[in-house]
Amino acid sequence: MRSAYAQPSILCAGILVADIFVPPLPQIPPAGSLSATGDFLLEIGGCAANVAVGLARLGIPAGVTGLVGQDAFGDFLIQSLTRKGIATEGIHRTEQGGTSKTVILTVVGEDRRFIHTFGTNALFRVEEIDLTALPDGGILYLGGYLVMPEVHPEPLASLFRAARQRGIRTVLDVVVPEGEGGKGMEALRPVLPHTDYFLPNDEEAHALTGEKEPRRQAARFLQEGCGVAVITQGKRGTLLQTLRETLEMDAYPIEFVDGSGSGDAFTAGFLLGLLENWSLPDTLRFASAVGASACTRLGCTTGVFTRSEAEAFIAAHPMEVRITPCQER
Repeated sequence: MRSAYAQPSILCAGILVADIFVPPLPQIPPAGSLSATGDFLLEIGGCAANVAVGLARLGIPAGVTGLVGQDAFGDFLIQSLTRKGIATEGIHRTEQGGTSKTVILTVVGEDRRFIHTFGTNALFRVEEIDLTALPDGGILYLGGYLVMPEVHPEPLASLFRAARQRGIRTVLDVVVPEGEGGKGMEALRPVLPHTDYFLPNDEEAHALTGEKEPRRQAARFLQEGCGVAVITQGKRGTLLQTLRETLEMDAYPIEFVDGSGSGDAFTAGFLLGLLENWSLPDTLRFASAVGASACTRLGCTTGVFTRSEAEAFIAAHPMEVRITPCQER
């Protein structure tokens, strides 16, 4: 699908990973044994890359900024993204570490298992994000905040502030290390006042706020200064909250295969709605459909809808978006 946009209007910064997927196994093999399976899948992974690929699938060109090593996995990521029409000039390379990699093990009837090396993502800094790559009125997305130790709160807050001064909308996603929700909230406080859209999932939001109920989670983030809080909840649907209203919708019905990348696919659909200035209900429906599509195939991006596929899916599966004004809560 040829895009109507002449240049990337969205910059996706943050985590880049080479993902190695093992097809679903009947069980984890016992020590010393050999289990035969289908072919492994080597794919693009990491928040920044996944969102950019999702946007490319939807016909929206994006740029990527991140850090990879001087190794074969770094070559793979850059070449794969370039082949998909994604601008990779913002990807930096270093000899100080290897490209980040994850092995994803799936067992039938069980949640996924991940074996991960942080690699060069641990070295990525805010200073490597070049706002001049974006036109005024574009969108800056940062994914993987809180697991990139060199991305510090004050420089990120300054970057987001500078972006908003140019009319660039700021979108933030996080990965919360286990047991570090309190530290994460401290790191968020300087940044959220300069964040237009904050998109954690419900487990991340619980770790950060201590609240179990998504409305209370979103309310905490709004109190800290973000413009819109979006809490994705997997099969339980999605909640979007502003200071004026709360939007809720159920998850779309799909044949579930693998949930990897569904949150990033949701973000890609959400960013398209923002870029084209859709209403919040239409944006939420579209993002939810694109997020659901990622669950239909093995891999983070292999099942992601094209724009026409998403539109057809939404038309075939009407979904209500429930809207509650703030004064009724």
